Amino acid sequence: MAKKATKKVEKITELTPAQEAQLDVYRDKWLAIGLSTERTDFEAAKIAVAQAYAAAGLPAPQRYLYAKSPLDAIEVLKKYEPLDPKDSYENATNKKAKVSEYINSMSYGSHDAGWLSFYEFFRDVCDLDCCKQLDGLIALAKVSGWVAMYDEVAVIQDRPGAIHFDEENRLHCETGPAIEYHDGYGVYSWHGTRIPEKWIEDRKSLTAKIALTWENVEQRRAACEILGWVNVLKELNATVIDEDDDPEIGTLVEVDLPDLGKEKFLKVLCGTGRMFAIPVPPETKTALEGNAWTFSIEADVLRQLEVRT
Repeated sequence: MAKKATKKVEKITELTPAQEAQLDVYRDKWLAIGLSTERTDFEAAKIAVAQAYAAAGLPAPQRYLYAKSPLDAIEVLKKYEPLDPKDSYENATNKKAKVSEYINSMSYGSHDAGWLSFYEFFRDVCDLDCCKQLDGLIALAKVSGWVAMYDEVAVIQDRPGAIHFDEENRLHCETGPAIEYHDGYGVYSWHGTRIPEKWIEDRKSLTAKIALTWENVEQRRAACEILGWVNVLKELNATVIDEDDDPEIGTLVEVDLPDLGKEKFLKVLCGTGRMFAIPVPPETKTALEGNAWTFSIEADVLRQLEVRT
């Protein structure tokens, strides 16, 4: 008797308990893929790229080139596709536009984990046949960093050598790039906000004036945190709201920050003898209340602890 053909799944309306049980598995698996710092498997990446081209109905690239980072990929592409003299990279405006064009045209390999994980789950766990069109990109993400794909050439890039986060899993590093590639190229980030390289590598170049007048508000706040708010407050006319007798409880002050309005800070003496300034909620009325907020306890509880000490 002839074997009955298996019907392809075209759509689903809900997950079974067994399928739901796989969600965490795929989440963890793809988090590891997206954050991988393993070197790119160039040969495996070539196969995956060819598979992605085939899914799009295109012939595989004639040449596969290697790059150490996204910046290196741009240099490789410049050699492969020279610019018209009138669009010389020495022209800053055209350079920025061309770099953006290159970056936007790239496939992000392992950094596409966020959306490729969704399709692999429904392909493998739910047998949703339409997801198989992404087999090549899914395979590529597992072995490679970014890839610049063109008609005749694909530039396959290495993954980062290091990725750093803060306690809230935001890109962050206080001593160097938060994302660092093997050729030295890096992305600098302060608690999830991308910042200029020199703010980390040349701290002396960052001043309170620069921080307070920086155009991008999120970067401005990052600059103030890098400098330390206690140093920034010296440049502002702070109004004292409340001063506790205990310097380790501190002084509550209010300042008017450019484009941000009034904000409150607690200036407090650390046990090491250093003075710090900490942003506190705008509804804070006393230094004790602000200090207690930093420990996530009530003000009267903190006072009792101080008395017992």
